[in-house]
Amino acid sequence: MKLNEIAHAPGTRKKRMRIGRGIGSGKGKQGGRGGKGQTARTGVRIKGFEGGQMPLHRRLPKRGFNNIFALDLTEINLDRVQGAIDSGKLDAKAAITAESLVKSGVLRRSRDGVRLLGRGQIKAKVAFEVHGASKSAIAAVEKAGGSVKILAPRKDEGEGTDKKAS
Repeated sequence: MKLNEIAHAPGTRKKRMRIGRGIGSGKGKQGGRGGKGQTARTGVRIKGFEGGQMPLHRRLPKRGFNNIFALDLTEINLDRVQGAIDSGKLDAKAAITAESLVKSGVLRRSRDGVRLLGRGQIKAKVAFEVHGASKSAIAAVEKAGGSVKILAPRKDEGEGTDKKAS
């Protein structure tokens, strides 16, 4: 037996229906497209059309918005940082920044910065330089004798409004 002689057993593969080849074929005349008109033509899609009734996507209310100024911060918990310090990936004496976390392999990428979260415990005295931190994370780090420096500038009340001083 050769490769070109290999074939399926007779009757296991069904031949496709050839449409539009005369009314005797069973799929002639309109070729399974129904009657005439827009839907019988090619390249036409009436997506979401409900026969003149108001479509569902227009009946539902609009909701929410997309904040284009929001920072996409990578989140990391204290237990992951402590595990990296214990395994020797991170140096507890040096300041822990987004770059050091990526370089040590704790994070894959830092995106717009790193946000420190408070799950787990930290035993080492560590200085963090991050773009954001939760209150519980700051409390846990300061309890262990470390410090947290927030790099992202805080927005003041009324910033962004055009109020001119008289």
